[in-house]
Amino acid sequence: MTSVLAIDIGGTHVKVRIPSDPDKREFESGPTLTPQQMVDGVKAAAKGWSYDCVSIGIPAPLAKGVPVKEPSNLGPGWTAFDYGAAFGKPTKIINDAAMQAVGSHKSGRMLFLGLGTGLGSCMIADRVILPLELAHMPYRKDRTFEDYVGLRGLKRLGKRRWRKHVDTVVGILRAALLPDDVVIGGGNVKNLKDLPEGCRAGDNANAFIGGFRLWEPEWSNSVELYHSR
Repeated sequence: MTSVLAIDIGGTHVKVRIPSDPDKREFESGPTLTPQQMVDGVKAAAKGWSYDCVSIGIPAPLAKGVPVKEPSNLGPGWTAFDYGAAFGKPTKIINDAAMQAVGSHKSGRMLFLGLGTGLGSCMIADRVILPLELAHMPYRKDRTFEDYVGLRGLKRLGKRRWRKHVDTVVGILRAALLPDDVVIGGGNVKNLKDLPEGCRAGDNANAFIGGFRLWEPEWSNSVELYHSR
């Protein structure tokens, strides 16, 4: 059985796990974290683990399997970095919201929305991975969806008003994209008193499940198609 090291890179922490250990390990990230520092931190955190390949969820859009934009909440250097060479293992990179979406998918057309530092988004349609960049779409008063339902919005608006905007934004996106299933994930899902209608709660642990699934045969065609775009 192939052992996968799954890496979930967030704006505040980098978290890692392998299938044989149910406990994740983590270290702080932040606005100065470079990809080499990430690799060094992961190798230190994964000490004692044995793994054959690596999956990385990165908070940036990708094309042809590599980041095409620097992550807004991390340091520089992510678009030109050779991740496979740095780890010395076969490596697959995917958007962080897409990795959690893959781990959350059950069937049909699923919309994943990640309430974290920003707003992650992805659709899975019968195991076809459709990455989205909804966070920066205009919403209100020259601000974006992310400005209202991301961490900045939560801090600016307070929980009560932030929850109302989450309901509104989810309603808009459900009406536009017509999913069969909506998963609300990310670290700030815990700040929702009630989930929006027709939604189920995700779990950050699903990012690791998604990372493991990237190397499973039943997902391999989807991953190849994702990396071909």
